[in-house]
Amino acid sequence: MENLNLHKSKLYSLIIAGVALIALILPWVSIKFGGFGGGSANGLRSWGLVTLLGIGAVAAACFFLGDKTKEFDANTKKIALAGFGGIAAGALLFFLRLNSYGGGFSSAVSAGIGLWIALAAGVGGLLLTLGIVKIPTKPNA
Repeated sequence: MENLNLHKSKLYSLIIAGVALIALILPWVSIKFGGFGGGSANGLRSWGLVTLLGIGAVAAACFFLGDKTKEFDANTKKIALAGFGGIAAGALLFFLRLNSYGGGFSSAVSAGIGLWIALAAGVGGLLLTLGIVKIPTKPNA
């Protein structure tokens, strides 16, 4: 892990952003047609694109802005926070739109697993970047 020349906080931020990127490909909407089968749709549409922009902001804060080998400075931390906020906001807005336009849990349209993973990744990234969740360290041997 030390050969990547990336600070540990930036590495964890990139891992969380990668999980959110994978969540965009997973189903965000599950549709059931009774006994006739069903379908699903991924997050690469409507408010899910806000999540994609948030992933891009986190990647930019980790790779292209500031020193990669040091912890987030004030400006890159704000960009990473905005990126993780965008990830969470895109998933939350998608969920609210899904439930407000006839898709609640009692009907045939429901939220898929990718939506929940993206929301968890956004909130987890916010908590990690704010310092509420601490990065694990190796105990001294």
